[in-house]
Amino acid sequence: MRKAILAIVAGALVLTGCDSGGVKSASGTPAPAPAHAASASIDDPYPSTYKPYPGAPTALVGATVYDGAGGQINNGTVLFANGTVVAVGDASLPIPDDFTRIDGTGKFVTPGVIDIHSHLGDYASPAVEANSDGNEMTSPTTPQVWAEHSVWPQDPGFSRALANGGVTSLEILPGSGNLMGGRSVTLKNVPARTVQGMKFPGAPYALKMACGENPKRVYGGKGQSPMTRMGNIAVDRQTWLDAKKFAAGDRKDRDLGKETLAGVLDGKILVQNHCYRADEMAIVIDMAKEMGYHVTAFHHAVEAYKIADLLRANNICAAVWSDWYGFKMEAYDAIPENAALLAKAGVCVIIHSDDENGIQRLNQDAARAQAAGKRMGIDIPDAQVIGWFTLNAAKAMGIDQVTGSLAHGKMADVVLWNGNPLSVYSRPEKVWIDGALMFDAMDPKRRPVSDFELGQPGEGDVK
Repeated sequence: MRKAILAIVAGALVLTGCDSGGVKSASGTPAPAPAHAASASIDDPYPSTYKPYPGAPTALVGATVYDGAGGQINNGTVLFANGTVVAVGDASLPIPDDFTRIDGTGKFVTPGVIDIHSHLGDYASPAVEANSDGNEMTSPTTPQVWAEHSVWPQDPGFSRALANGGVTSLEILPGSGNLMGGRSVTLKNVPARTVQGMKFPGAPYALKMACGENPKRVYGGKGQSPMTRMGNIAVDRQTWLDAKKFAAGDRKDRDLGKETLAGVLDGKILVQNHCYRADEMAIVIDMAKEMGYHVTAFHHAVEAYKIADLLRANNICAAVWSDWYGFKMEAYDAIPENAALLAKAGVCVIIHSDDENGIQRLNQDAARAQAAGKRMGIDIPDAQVIGWFTLNAAKAMGIDQVTGSLAHGKMADVVLWNGNPLSVYSRPEKVWIDGALMFDAMDPKRRPVSDFELGQPGEGDVK
């Protein structure tokens, strides 16, 4: 009853001080609806209802600007208004009179951080069985399930990712207990009562696939197929063959699983494939060619460095950690130099989390990977490393045309850091999403608190 009353009063998720103007513009008028739309959207029976919070025309001046696309501007200027980036330049860039100036001297500006691999909302905090909704492990292939139907918007993890990590967008993936875990959903990291209120407008769906130990352990342990890696591929191939028959037909009889797979074959739904070992990634690439689809990115790709040329040739991104190692056999050959070796070979590198705490430190994870490369003589500039957790993630999620870098017309998803984001001592000082100031470390009223947290220990903490 307590929560129900609070939800009515404050909405299912609120920002502290919101009712006193926490996220309202000076005029108090609603922001215009977003004009952004990714190119690879499909028909969606649960459409996004996301509307940006109101923002004010803002000029960040004097900071070091990393644009996410490899560019660096010292003493830079970033202008944004009406939800989009207006201009990015040096100190000579004219600033309109009605823009609020924020002095960033000694600080750094980047695009909003993006996590391509998260389970927030599906494995919500507190981590109890009642909140465990990320793995539909009732069949080796469950392409019919959609991650968005498990997302709990009140998960306190969302606000922690915003405040500690500067995360403005994230992809929620189901699985990886199954070979085909279901559809992903991409979210803007904003408070909302419903998952539709968080859904990234126009973002394409992705099919979560997995190979290796997880599916064969889950189903082999039940005495059913797949029990081996060859079983994994056999089940995958037969499922794709069945889906191809469906896709070639009139598709009048609804089949939720086959509709997802047909969307992949049509090139409208991306594929995010959990896979650790290099030899297995190579087999999956061959299977994708046999069945007529494209793998967008391999996740947890700890052995990607062994097949960097293959990944580059097939235009496949590698989403990796910096130093997660040895927690199971297929992670045994992980090396901290993985990301640097991939970057040197010209592969699209992404730093991902797969963790409710790691998502708050993607910048530090990238810095560790950069340092490992430097120790072996691969010196990757800071400006390029920033792209590992901004633009490259956006590319592999199909939303890079509208976010992921600071460029004219893109969403004003922006982080002002109190120091170099690749330093362990730096933290987000301010975070804007579509030009609305959603977090301000200097203002306690802008520390987001979910409805679930109200009245609980830790409510309103500094995160």
